[in-house]
Amino acid sequence: MAFCAVITLGRHYLHISRAPKSPFYCRRRASTIVMSSASEIKLTAPYGSWKSPITADVVSGSEKRLGGFSTDSLGRLYWLESRPAESGRNVLVRQADSENDEPTDITPKDFAVRTVAQEYGGGAFSISGDFIIFSNYRDQRLYKQSISSKDSAPVPLTPDYNEPHVCYADGVFDFRLNCYLSVREDRRESSTNAITTIVSVDLHGNGIKEPKILVKGNDFYAFPRIDHKGERMAWIEWSHPNMPWDKSELWVGYISENGDIKKKICVAGGNPSIVESLSEPKWSPEGELFFVSDRKSGFWNIYKWVESTNEVLPVYTLNAEFTKPLWVFGLNSYDFLQKPDKKNLISCSYRMNGRSYLGIVDVMQSKFLPLDIPFTDINNIQSGLDCLYVEGASASHPLSIAKVILDDQKSKAVDVKIIWSSSYISPPIQSYISTPELIEFPTEVPGQSAYAYFYPPTNPLYQATQEERPPLLLKSHGGPTAEARGILNLSIQYWTSRGWAFVDVNYGGSTGYGREYRDRLLGRWGITDVNDCCSCAKFLVDSGKVDGERLCITGGSAGGYTTLAALAFKDTFKAGASLYGVADVKSLKADTHKFESHYMDNLMGDEKAYFERSPINFVDQFSCPMILFQGLEDKVVPPDQARKIYHALKDKGVPVALVEYEGEQHGFRKAENIKYTLEQQMVFFARLVGKHTVADDIIPIKVDNLD
Repeated sequence: MAFCAVITLGRHYLHISRAPKSPFYCRRRASTIVMSSASEIKLTAPYGSWKSPITADVVSGSEKRLGGFSTDSLGRLYWLESRPAESGRNVLVRQADSENDEPTDITPKDFAVRTVAQEYGGGAFSISGDFIIFSNYRDQRLYKQSISSKDSAPVPLTPDYNEPHVCYADGVFDFRLNCYLSVREDRRESSTNAITTIVSVDLHGNGIKEPKILVKGNDFYAFPRIDHKGERMAWIEWSHPNMPWDKSELWVGYISENGDIKKKICVAGGNPSIVESLSEPKWSPEGELFFVSDRKSGFWNIYKWVESTNEVLPVYTLNAEFTKPLWVFGLNSYDFLQKPDKKNLISCSYRMNGRSYLGIVDVMQSKFLPLDIPFTDINNIQSGLDCLYVEGASASHPLSIAKVILDDQKSKAVDVKIIWSSSYISPPIQSYISTPELIEFPTEVPGQSAYAYFYPPTNPLYQATQEERPPLLLKSHGGPTAEARGILNLSIQYWTSRGWAFVDVNYGGSTGYGREYRDRLLGRWGITDVNDCCSCAKFLVDSGKVDGERLCITGGSAGGYTTLAALAFKDTFKAGASLYGVADVKSLKADTHKFESHYMDNLMGDEKAYFERSPINFVDQFSCPMILFQGLEDKVVPPDQARKIYHALKDKGVPVALVEYEGEQHGFRKAENIKYTLEQQMVFFARLVGKHTVADDIIPIKVDNLD
């Protein structure tokens, strides 16, 4: 039978048709009421069949994403939020003047603040005085907008090249010369081999001028940062085949009166005997250059450059990570404070053994003073007036921005106020929240361990029989140089509140555990990650926490690759879901964007590995059901990869379904697509593996070779 025609369902483009509504998937299985305690009555029902108020609508509609935050000269906070309910539109928002007022949207309706530099973006806006400069998503041009004048229209600063082929990110102001310094990615000559430079945009008048190139010649640049006098600029650069967390260099350029770089010095990264990853250069109020490096110890720690002797000295040494991989621009893991005695203090966070810690580093004494706040996971930090603004979360707090009030000596947190949260957790939902357990499990390498966050099924109204073990959904995170973080995530709670166990794996190669752990994946992508995911599932089965016959795996992007590879090369899992996952590594190398075009060289090694570890070349080894989700505008993993897997499994007779979304890129931003993806994974696994009915009224899509 020929492949069915594309069917349009709202914003969904499906290469599958919906199956008729089946009573099997809509009715609830009969439950038994039991007395679990003198004051508590629970229903006994199979795992996976429980009813939950954490619906797909709640997940998709309430979880906003954060794209950075900053303060203006008056100390008012601004943040960039992505709204699924507005098709993922990014809006800059100003904090309310009082607790009784609502925050104010700064971005006009026909604009969206987002850059696609290096595809993943970040660093899309900067604030100075009473105006902002931002990158507009539709045309990728830079715009200037007043934030003190109501309904001020943004004014373009950079030329219109007819197509959004020139992107800007990570910009800062040069007040001495009245210009704006930014990383620029120019795709006019080649969309897959863009030319990256650091440019200066003239802010005199309202005219549109061609940006002036200040630094060029290398493959990539990030963090152009200028000192307070406007005389020196620091930046990070790196070249193929390295990623910024593999090897990079820190440079300082001296700026002439006309704005040119008249002299350059390589501060760190130029010594071939020291392999280091540099990040986050920053000038202190006194004009000293600080930065983060993983030199020698293998952990990202804070250092400073002594200009007079050209020395690099550690500020505070710890086997912990003071930053994270540079996937997006605009990281801000530390900032400067001033004590009354004018001595330098650095507010910062570090990550150790799956937990973040916030504190103040006294530079003179090389001493860390911890701050007690309710977050166990911290991302960005911004110094305010006698306070810190901290982006963080915990197992009970969703991703939020908190205002941390400090005492006069800047050594203690005296108050913490939540300013913004990605989602609202109502009191009735709190009792459904599953608290993650950080687990350490043995890998296939003797004496070696890996880590994961395990979430047990949790629902105050239900329990299963003592004999039953819950089904498991294992998530393989993307990157692959990323990190699973044990924070409150409603998309995970969607599963656990329905009776699924969920585990988020930090396989070898993940960030957060130092370079040695990160380097476990070099030359072994598709081996180490797959083995660790399988070892984690086996560990949970052997521990009696999950049902070994109901193991499922899911992942997006690189996590989708690990999912596909696990299903092709192992027999641990019974079904899988790949979200914009990599099926053909060699094809990915040829088709993907510049930032990751050589990433696979270090992860794979030789040409033989490209073939042997690409799941698309071994479809005969797939034997369990799979569902695939793909954005049609994805430039990181082109849609053809998912289609190849779909057709191959369909022809082989394996139950398979493919969902394609118009207007989605690498990762889904629209609420309706987030919802649909979550629900269809749930009902797919229930039908094929779970041995249970779902309580929600979900119409399952048609699965080829099943319906």
